Amino acid sequence: MVRVRRSVRRTAACADRSPEQARLKPSRLRATAVRALLIGAFLAGSPSARALDIDVMWEYADPAASEQRFREALSAATGDDRLELQTQIARTFSLRRRFKEAHALLDEVQQALPTAGPAPRVRYLLERGRTFNSSGDKARAKPLFVEAWQVAIASTPPLDGLAVDAAHMVPIVVGGDEGAQWTARGVALARRSTDAKARALLPALLNNHAWNLHDAQRFADALPVFREAEVAWHATGRQPQGRIATWSVARCLRSLGQFEAALKLQLDLERAWSQAGTPDGYVFEEIAELHLALGRSAAARPYFKLAADTLGNDAGFARREPARLQRLRDLAQD
Repeated sequence: MVRVRRSVRRTAACADRSPEQARLKPSRLRATAVRALLIGAFLAGSPSARALDIDVMWEYADPAASEQRFREALSAATGDDRLELQTQIARTFSLRRRFKEAHALLDEVQQALPTAGPAPRVRYLLERGRTFNSSGDKARAKPLFVEAWQVAIASTPPLDGLAVDAAHMVPIVVGGDEGAQWTARGVALARRSTDAKARALLPALLNNHAWNLHDAQRFADALPVFREAEVAWHATGRQPQGRIATWSVARCLRSLGQFEAALKLQLDLERAWSQAGTPDGYVFEEIAELHLALGRSAAARPYFKLAADTLGNDAGFARREPARLQRLRDLAQD
């Protein structure tokens, strides 16, 4: 069976959304865009248990607007709140690839950390790590994320939301089995936590955990985790996150050889995306692959053409997946 990845469907919870984007898989293409979309959008609407509600101030698609909000809050902030806001301003610089400015502001925060509480320290570690990662220095980012996890867990009370954030960042810089272990660690903490931020990160972490299992060809183990992620995303009422989560369930069903069940879900998704006014090329591709797997070449052909036309208009997809795009075009002609 040909394993076709979606191209950007893996979520990496609240990582930097530009150039470092997200992960919801079928492939790092859709996976990347989706992480940003999934997590940032969700966190932006989730309340914080603390008085300083940083998540609500964030608009990840517009770092400049976020910076303005943080600066307005900074004018009246003192102590730890002031330090936390400064770390987030640094993050807005990092998102705009203004790394020198980000590091300079984080240097200021670092000087005040000896007398600060654990929350500013964890946020400092996260944002210093994200700045290194976004600038391509993964080796220097990893120990900062690991230390952020350790400090957050050791805090009294534990800072679950920030700990889960740290756990989701480590796989971005290490990948492989080690990254999968960190994702599983973050999932376990988010599942048992009552912290709003930790719970908000759970759907995307579940999705990542499911894709780790899928990548290891543990399809039967992956399916219930995909379903849990699907339920979690649909419970938020957010789209297209819910549709993407359903797509992932269907993709796993294809890996399990449950072609008819997968096809039913993808056809339902085709209608849902059409009603939303944004037909989805990855759904067309899956429908084509499923018809082909079922021996229905004639039914597959028009969907291969739709997939080729839709995904071919995506400059990122065309650049990263030339062989895959050519395959779609070839099968559309057979």
